[in-house]
Amino acid sequence: MLKIGDKMPRFEVVDHEGNAVSSSDLMNNGCKTIIYFYPKDNTPGCTTEACSLRDGYAALTAAGYNVVGVSKDSARSHAGFRAKHGLPFMLLSDPTTQVMQDFGAWGEKKMCGKTSVGTLRRTFIFSTEGILERIIEKVDTKNAAAQILEG
Repeated sequence: MLKIGDKMPRFEVVDHEGNAVSSSDLMNNGCKTIIYFYPKDNTPGCTTEACSLRDGYAALTAAGYNVVGVSKDSARSHAGFRAKHGLPFMLLSDPTTQVMQDFGAWGEKKMCGKTSVGTLRRTFIFSTEGILERIIEKVDTKNAAAQILEG
């Protein structure tokens, strides 16, 4: 698991359009970067979180943030999810879960009394230099944008 002060892990995956995106691309854009990990496109909690970030997108970008979502869904799934909900930010596909593992967003979780291994809903906020400034481990899906801006 990443700790405050750690540098963004190096990675290269594809975005919702199938274009290669690397951690270097995210660090070299002059913005602070929000990378949020979520379990699955078009599920209730994930849709609520994405729509909160969409609705707060103008405030987030005005505050100097670049928003990026990551799940193990395919680029095609991400493209449909973005279109269906009017999401203005990039979604990255991590089918091997390697990026999630490197960030500490993949692991054991409990739901409805059952234990399973999967995506841990977490948000990581990096400085313009790619240094981790904050981790939100208990994401409020309905108020995800406000939760980021309040920090």
